[in-house]
Amino acid sequence: MNDRAEKKNNPLSALLLLIAAALWGFTFAFQDMGADHIDASSFVALRSWIACIFLIFVIKIADRQKIAKGLPTGRPENRAMKKYYLLGGLICGTALFFAAFIQQVGIAYTSTAKASFITALYVIFVPVTCVFRRQFPKAHVWVAVGLGVVGLYLLSFANGPESINPGDLIMLISALMWAVQILCVDYFGYSIDGIRLSFYQTLTQGIISTIVMLFEGLPAMDNVVAALPAILFAGIFSSGIAFTLQIIAQGGLDPTAASLIMCLESVFGAIGGFFFQGQTLTSRELAGCAIMFAGIVISQLPNRSRTA
Repeated sequence: MNDRAEKKNNPLSALLLLIAAALWGFTFAFQDMGADHIDASSFVALRSWIACIFLIFVIKIADRQKIAKGLPTGRPENRAMKKYYLLGGLICGTALFFAAFIQQVGIAYTSTAKASFITALYVIFVPVTCVFRRQFPKAHVWVAVGLGVVGLYLLSFANGPESINPGDLIMLISALMWAVQILCVDYFGYSIDGIRLSFYQTLTQGIISTIVMLFEGLPAMDNVVAALPAILFAGIFSSGIAFTLQIIAQGGLDPTAASLIMCLESVFGAIGGFFFQGQTLTSRELAGCAIMFAGIVISQLPNRSRTA
């Protein structure tokens, strides 16, 4: 146990994961800007296909490095494994589509900072959903839930319950869907290559969102061109580079340290909204963000358990 601990919390890994959290956070601003030009299904579809192309190159590079080190690539070698990859990609990708699509719809009706902090509540929702599997969270998780509710109230209910922004409610639903997506990835991710699973789930998301886009009607080319910088940032930097950095970094970090660093995504979301869009928060909203962030951090604290 001690030898394993010595291999964790590498400063370089922490820096890489911090960069990933920053990219994810800044993406909220670009999603908001993209929503000004094209609908949610078009944005998610174009973002997904760009991410798929990028991940193909990431897989090829990763495979070459693994082969050079004499390690298995994770490529499915038999029929059963291929089916498992497809099943994992289908289930995780469907959850990913709903999470990303609902998020993209909601972000058009709220501020970037609010969107990032409300979305980050998935960190609290994940352990709470364990109740349905008869795995009851520890007391500190329920404290985190309480802080999350208080923070959400201050952030979204400026003048009482009747004043809530519909976009905030949509983002809350999106956070629930992100929790579902994370649980799906957690189920399949133990036995298959993480980057390949990311490709298959993104491919599934791309197919579903493209079908929805065709059903709703193709966006005007001028609008696509106007939204292209936002699409490229979300597809390459968020879905491509940030995910790859996460894969590399998590191997050198304790899970608790990794999750705490990733919580900073919400903070970077607020920073991105300020620098890229000039958005600001009221003192009440800032207090809500601070309380919500405290709840998010508390939810990630390790459970105290007796060890022999």
